[in-house]
Amino acid sequence: MKTKYIIQILLLVVVITSCSNSKKEPLDVISKEVVDHKQKLPKALENEKHWSYKGETGPEHWAEIVKDSDCGGTFQSPINIITIDAVVDKKLKPLDIRYAKETKIHEVINNGHSIQYNFEKGDYINYNKNKYVLKQIHFHESAEHTIDGIRYPIVIHMVHVSTKGEFLVVAVMAKEGENSTPFEFLESFLPIKKGEVKQVNESFDLTENLPENKSYYTYKGSLTTPPCTEGVNWFILKNPITVSLQQVLTLRDLMPIDNYRSEQPLHGRDVKIMK
Repeated sequence: MKTKYIIQILLLVVVITSCSNSKKEPLDVISKEVVDHKQKLPKALENEKHWSYKGETGPEHWAEIVKDSDCGGTFQSPINIITIDAVVDKKLKPLDIRYAKETKIHEVINNGHSIQYNFEKGDYINYNKNKYVLKQIHFHESAEHTIDGIRYPIVIHMVHVSTKGEFLVVAVMAKEGENSTPFEFLESFLPIKKGEVKQVNESFDLTENLPENKSYYTYKGSLTTPPCTEGVNWFILKNPITVSLQQVLTLRDLMPIDNYRSEQPLHGRDVKIMK
């Protein structure tokens, strides 16, 4: 009887151990999947650069946040342009702007940092024997570059890229005044939520957003947002366009407050001026 009793106890222990192991295995599998998921998550977000314009993710921390970027570089943008220090270069010519009336805006995006309009191929600028194709325009409120310490309430950055991958950016300052019809057209596709993309597919003559006098300041700088790529050809138009206060407010309400990078050191660079 004792032997039979002992055998029953041993069988019971085996069953309990077996049940315990069977319960443990799926938990181990789930745990492993969770760990793997957490490990893969940063890789999945490698292209998501979590930077902002304030606090611990603000411009002073971009170089730490965005690895392998130029944000800590020597020749960064924007800068404060001091007119009296600008070099008058008689060799500078008016920008060879080739914007066509039939070029279409493909879409408008609220990328969380700015309102951006992506253009289809058609508009370009010829510079130094290279063709720079317009890719997109976006806005900063307030303007990033300052002129003699003056910061305009808004700026349009027109971003062009050459076949070599080089950047050329035209900055068009805007001041408050009369309502702008071209701005009215652009803002007709707003509001747009953060992360939202709206299809436009309508023609837009970008020359309507340029001042009549297109004289400019120019220098070599960088993109003003991560990855802050250096070697950018900057052309800051001296004369602003005019937009209404309401048009400024419409953009401001859709973008982060003060979505501009502060002034960067010049580090001996020449700013040239075309009169």
